[in-house]
Amino acid sequence: MVFEHVAEARVSLEKANAGLQAELLSVEQATELLAEYARTEKLACYGKTVLARRIDDASQLARASGTSLSKAKSTLETAQALTEAEEVGEAFKSGAISLDQAQEIATAEQARPGSSSELLRVASDESFQVLRDKARTIVLEAEQTRGLAERQHDARSARSYRDQLGMVNVTLVLEPHVGTPIVNRAEAEAARLYRKARKEGRYEPFERHLADAYAGMLSGGATIARSRRPELVVLVSHEIVTRGWDEVREGELCKIPGVGPLSPETARKIAGDAFLTGVFYDGKDLRQVRRWTRNTPVEVLLALELGHPPEFDGVKCSDCGKRFRTENDHLEPHCAGGPASCDNLEPRCWSCHRAKTEKDRRAGKLTPRAPGEERGPP
Repeated sequence: MVFEHVAEARVSLEKANAGLQAELLSVEQATELLAEYARTEKLACYGKTVLARRIDDASQLARASGTSLSKAKSTLETAQALTEAEEVGEAFKSGAISLDQAQEIATAEQARPGSSSELLRVASDESFQVLRDKARTIVLEAEQTRGLAERQHDARSARSYRDQLGMVNVTLVLEPHVGTPIVNRAEAEAARLYRKARKEGRYEPFERHLADAYAGMLSGGATIARSRRPELVVLVSHEIVTRGWDEVREGELCKIPGVGPLSPETARKIAGDAFLTGVFYDGKDLRQVRRWTRNTPVEVLLALELGHPPEFDGVKCSDCGKRFRTENDHLEPHCAGGPASCDNLEPRCWSCHRAKTEKDRRAGKLTPRAPGEERGPP
């Protein structure tokens, strides 16, 4: 009976494709039909995944699906993980989540049983980027006491190759506490180069300036700008320190917000570097700091870098969830009297920040206050 149902669905879809003329549809109709196609694709992926588990042959799956061997192997891994994640399997079976979403959630459920309910809610409300970050954090935190630091250290690598244009491609795989300050430093320099180019009337994608920033850092022939944002922030529960930096227990934190967990030993080494920033967390909310000035004070910048408690998941765009090239956006525009305080600042990526600013402009929120008008609470 299943064969007949699937065959009928395939024939119906072939007919639908034959009569599909997207250019004749309104945007609303196209959006609605796209949602139906996406749901159908999710349902088909469930069947493929379950059958793949029965066949257990990545090569055969790759040929039948027209995908790469690595993608086929990933599907088989998901199929196996679903056997231990019943709630995820049911959501996948109904078409509520995609194969990629099921893979992230099932993997996290294996690492920390009971996490799937929370992640299914994230999958329904947030972008895939947010879900993947959350699932990855759950897995890393579960692995924190299982030799994660040693495996990360052993996984570091570097390689380079030339592409068809003759460009040199460099790939670096670095430990979190090593790579994070390098990335933050490069992005700060790229932002400076981007602003300089704009003033001179030159318009290039940000990624090109980022490439120039990395080139300047690696060659040592350029002066790299330092950002007001901390290059590296490590958040450590006070209890870990008082016990002698020996272990991380349930409910405690030892992590780089927005990046992932660290071993207490690594955090202790970082604590000896005066150029990096460590925060001992004892349950107090740093976001009570307020200051009514144009320049955001260091305390507020540090608090924003941690992310919202109690997860302290770091900086990511409040609209799309991206972590690349985020900026602090005033919820109440500064020109209209908005303060540089934590409760009036939200991180947004460059594109979402511009969209929010344009929306505020259309709403008339960017009108400067009259001279002498109060800018905020005393």
